[in-house]
Amino acid sequence: MAESRAVSLATTSVRDEVVPSRKRIKLPPWLEIAKPRLIPLLLATTLGGMALSESWPLPMPRLACTLGGGALAAAAAGVLNCLWEEELDGRMQRTSGRALPSGRLSGNQALAIAVALALGAALLLVAGVNCLAASLSLLGLCSYVLLYTVVLKPRTSRNIVIGGVAGAIPPLVGAAAASGHVGLGGWWLFALVMLWTPAHFWALALLLADDYRSVGIPMLPVVKGPVVTGRAIIRYAWATALASLLGVLTLPSGGAFYGLMVLPFNGRLLQMAHSLCALPDDRQRAKGLFRWSILYLFGICLLLLLSRTAAASQFSQQLPMLFGL
Repeated sequence: MAESRAVSLATTSVRDEVVPSRKRIKLPPWLEIAKPRLIPLLLATTLGGMALSESWPLPMPRLACTLGGGALAAAAAGVLNCLWEEELDGRMQRTSGRALPSGRLSGNQALAIAVALALGAALLLVAGVNCLAASLSLLGLCSYVLLYTVVLKPRTSRNIVIGGVAGAIPPLVGAAAASGHVGLGGWWLFALVMLWTPAHFWALALLLADDYRSVGIPMLPVVKGPVVTGRAIIRYAWATALASLLGVLTLPSGGAFYGLMVLPFNGRLLQMAHSLCALPDDRQRAKGLFRWSILYLFGICLLLLLSRTAAASQFSQQLPMLFGL
């Protein structure tokens, strides 16, 4: 028992080191279960989906309603995830202090919060954006709660490969909000996020393998071990880097600027993935890749927004002339 508790406490320390804000910020129970730390990256990919549309930039009211509705839907998904995993969280030292298993919030209160958030998201998106964006946003909610949390996570080591669809839907919401339909650019960013997700998540899973093993969750490092996980991370990192280059073709303008600026992002991602694969038991390398993968996706979305500026468009038009093309 003492040994198990020591492992759990060590895992807690690792998680806090990987996500430093956990140590600095203590959230109220109602906000904690909404998992607000996950929302900014989802909203960034929503903006990326918008930037890939000919209709960018959007009118400010529609932009605000899209981001607000997306944030509410993501929060509702986080609450429902906490509700479903309340018993599981209570069995792990790392998560036993969360609002629901610790008793700081009741299940009925959490359910009421989830319903209110989901209804608020639907109303805001239907009234302020369009029905397609609202439907896609709620599809993302259902994918996270039902497909990933309920069906895949406890059953297969490839849970995040398929379940990553939930985190990849925000670009579709952004595209739908911008133009009323999902074009090629939106589907490209959807696919890119799908390919990015496994390497990002498995880097964290390497750090938390003991925690997942203790409750029987079949994450890839638990089932196949760190060596196989490292090789899988390499494959998905390369797939992500190659797919990212297709943004040159899907951007309505500024493609050359994006293509040039994305190269160092990809170089760093691949360098860190190969470094981790060489020593998959190295916690510092796993932590480094996990953190960089977050910055990588934020960076991709920022590049998409910058590529739609007049300066980037002018640069892209002039670049071929520099090479005599």
